[in-house]
Order: sequence, then C-alpha cells, then structure tokens
Amino acid sequence: MSSPATSATSALDRYFKLTERGSSVGREVRGGVVTFLTMAYIIVLNPIILLGGVDIDGNQLAGGDGAQIAAATALVAGVLTILMGVVANFPIALATGLGLNAFVTYSIASQMTWADAMGLVVIEGLIILVLVFTGFRKAVFNAVPPQLKVAIAVGIGLFLTIIGLVDAGFVRSTGLAAPPVQIGVGNELQGWPVAVFCGGLALMIALYARKVPGAILISIVVTTAVAIIVEKVADIGPTFVDPVTFNPAGWNLNVPVLPDEVFATPDLGLLGEFNLLGSWDKAGFVAVVLLIFTLLISDFFDTMGTMTAIGEEAGLLDKDGMPPHTQRILLVDSLAAAAGGAAGISSNTSYIESASGVAEGARTGLASVVTGLLFLAAMFIAPVVTVIPNEAAVPALVLVGFLMMQQVKGIDWSDIEIALPAFLTIVLMPFTYSISVGIGAGFVAYAFLKLVVGKAREVHPLLWVIAGLFVVYFAIHPVTDWLT
Repeated sequence: MSSPATSATSALDRYFKLTERGSSVGREVRGGVVTFLTMAYIIVLNPIILLGGVDIDGNQLAGGDGAQIAAATALVAGVLTILMGVVANFPIALATGLGLNAFVTYSIASQMTWADAMGLVVIEGLIILVLVFTGFRKAVFNAVPPQLKVAIAVGIGLFLTIIGLVDAGFVRSTGLAAPPVQIGVGNELQGWPVAVFCGGLALMIALYARKVPGAILISIVVTTAVAIIVEKVADIGPTFVDPVTFNPAGWNLNVPVLPDEVFATPDLGLLGEFNLLGSWDKAGFVAVVLLIFTLLISDFFDTMGTMTAIGEEAGLLDKDGMPPHTQRILLVDSLAAAAGGAAGISSNTSYIESASGVAEGARTGLASVVTGLLFLAAMFIAPVVTVIPNEAAVPALVLVGFLMMQQVKGIDWSDIEIALPAFLTIVLMPFTYSISVGIGAGFVAYAFLKLVVGKAREVHPLLWVIAGLFVVYFAIHPVTDWLT
C-alpha cells in the first residue's frame, strides 16, 4: 500500500505530466522558487513607478499608499500565476508588466483619473480575451515563420542579459549622446554591490558548468547572504537616497538588511478601483482608442515573444514552434491583463524572467504554482522579500541570456529574406528595451523584403495585417497628432 506522500507525488506527476516532460517535483519546486526570486522586485518596483506620476486631478494612485499597491501587485501575480500553472500547465509566471505600468502612469493617467486609466486597462484585457476566444491571437502566432520565432527567443535572451547588467549597475547610462552607455561609473566598476553581482555571477556559472543541481537557486541564496554581510559591515545604502541624492555605489533597489519584523498585514483597499467609461468624455474618443491600441499591441506581442522563448528554452515547442496548450496560455494571459486593471495596478502579463526557473529545471505548470504561492505569501512576509537585492538575483538573467543565445544557430544567415528580419528582431529588443519593438521591426522587415523580391504571396495574410498595425504603432505620435 502506497503512503499518502507517494500518492500525492503520483497525482502531481499525472496532472502536471512531470515524468513525460523529464522533470520531477524537486526540479519544479526549485524552478518555481528561482522564478519568484528573479521577479520579486516587481512588488517593490511597481509602487515606485505607479506613484511616480499623478492623474488629471493631481492625485497619486491609492492616495500615495505604496503598501496598497504592493499588496495588490503580489495578490494578482500570485492568483494568475497559479492559474497559469493549473490551467495551462506551462512554467511561466505573470505580474504587472514593466513598461506598461510606466505608460499607464505617464501617458494615460495624466489625461484622466486613475480609475478611468485602470478602466482602459480592463477594456484592453477584455479585447485580447475576445481575440483569444475567436482564435485570432493563436492564428497570428501560427502565421509567424519558424525562424522568426527563433529570432524572438534569441532577442529576448539578449534583452534579459542587458536587464541583468543594468539592474546590477554593471552597465549604466552616461547621460550623453555618445556613448549612451558605459561600464559602471565613469567607465569603472565602483562599489560593493557590483562586486557582489560579479561574485554571484561567477558562482552561478561555476555551479552550472559543474552541473550542480539547484545551481541558480544556491547562487542566489549564497549571494544574498554575502550581500547582507557586506551591507552590515560597509553600511552602503540605496542608490537613490531621496529624489535628489544619488549614490552610484549603492544597492539598486532592495538594501539587503535583515528586517525588524517578518510578517505584515496586507492592505487590499485598491482592489476594484476602476471605471470603464469615464475616460471617454475626459480624453476624447480618438485619444482613448489610440491609447487602448498602444496597450493592446504591447501586451499582445510581448506575451507571444515570452511564450515562444520559454517554450524553446524548456524544449516544449512542437515542429511548428508552438508550445503545448497555446490557447490556454493565451487565455490566462488575457485574463491577467484585465485583472491587473481591475485591481488598480496596471496590466499583468507573462514574465520573461520565468526563463530563470526553466534554466533551473522547470518544465511544467507545477513551477508556476510554486511561484504563485510565494507571491501570495509575499503579501504577508513583504519585509523578508525585500531582503533579496537585485545584485543577487539578476546573475540568473545573464546566464539565461547565454542559454537562449545558443538558439541563434537555428537561423539561416545566408538567406537575407529571413536573416535581416531576424537580425532586427534580435538587436532591437535589447537596444530599445522592448520585446514588442523587436517583434514589430522583424515583422515589418520580413513583409517588406518579401514584397521587394516579388514573393509577397509567401507572407501569410495575417502577417500583412500585423505588419501594417505595427507601422501605425511605430508612428503612433504623428498619427495621434493628425487624428486629434
């Protein structure tokens, strides 16, 4: 007679297809924890971004209460990530989309109230949901040539790498026209936080090269412990002490200090603070439609790129470059967009940082369930979550960038009709800090090249439509000025 523990493990195996995908409960748990650790920054960063602007009436979101935003951010991320794991059985986590939250703060809320702005996010999510149910979103994914899908995965790998290097302070903006970026400060690596990052990256690479199980997770934990000791001894403090004081040798986001308390009571008062129709009168019909279109394009294609990259890294794509349960993945992602607006925290979307969990061994939705549970726990143990500095977590993004870069050999670089669009897709993602821009440039270039060489019929009709929409997206400001 089998023990209850064995029966539970067997049930998990059957439901999540662990054995079928070459995984185990241990690997999924490690992968889920690593994904959470590389994403946990959003609980701290989302309030900072959303509180960085005011609405048309001069009000801050949630009355300036960052704790409310943080709690809602963790709640929605937890629920939707668990839903992704249970419904789609895919190792991808969701949370408030970076870039999208800044767009909501500075481009949308400035023209209406916060409730109206979040209402537009809900509308955008519902539109994407309709596109999923009609099969349009999946059809667009099917229309993309396989080699462009490979380019998307490679571009995202480079995007992850630059995110990791910038968040660690290894690469910084110069503030000049040329060169725009540099190593460290004044072309020199300065400060203990950068040293902690370099040490963490070296440890992670060494453990991974020696095929140590849990290499990424071990490295993050060890590097965090080192960071706590360094901060205790050197008293470094944050990069931004206050809005006007900059400490280039400081920690980028979280200062690794043991908290005075472990538990915190979450304040969920922000939930439901949205208004679906109020913005139409304040901003005008045309302006609202263009704002929704911009949100839609970013959300729509960021997820497509993330889903492709995660599936490729996990070895889960079929011969056509499609991940399992594509429709379910897209369904949950669409619900996430609407849920983020309904919770008053901006659109939620699939996170490419999930690739760090895949690199740790995650292959199924069980990893997403683990990540989601940790997000829910973070509502109550927020002080503990803020102990982990970016410098300890982001080495995982650099390692994952290397792993995803290996897929570049799947592109035929001798064929300019696919190689040039692939090249633009790959380089523009990190250079513009946008997955959607890279995808859009690749689609437009692919359609254009096929047209000029007389092979327009080889382009799927849907791809022509999407390429045209991206032309509008890239020209959104002159289009907006013209129409309004």
